Amino acid sequence: MSKTIMIVDDSASLRQVVSMTLKGAGYEVIEACDGRDALAKLKGQRVHLVISDVNMPNLDGIGFVQELKKDPSYKFTPVIMLTTEAQEARKQEGQAAGARAWVVKPFQPQQMLGAVAKLVM
Repeated sequence: MSKTIMIVDDSASLRQVVSMTLKGAGYEVIEACDGRDALAKLKGQRVHLVISDVNMPNLDGIGFVQELKKDPSYKFTPVIMLTTEAQEARKQEGQAAGARAWVVKPFQPQQMLGAVAKLVM
């Protein structure tokens, strides 16, 4: 059975690049355009990993991860933050919210797949 990964990013082109990379490695992919959209699409669905941007409209990545972790179904689901943000304070904020890894854009597909392989449940 293949693993399902959710990509949350307001950039359709970035979602497409990440989705193609993951699908090429055999993963199922669910896409969401922001944190609110992601929470709506997750309802009870089994997801093995979430990859989320930080800066998004409606509900940003940090707020999304905080909400995600409140749900017992997703409390232990690993989250990778994929963002242009590189400041240590933002990384700590993401980690405090529950993110397990921080990948800075632009990224290499192999770098992304390596992080995914380490964290996917």
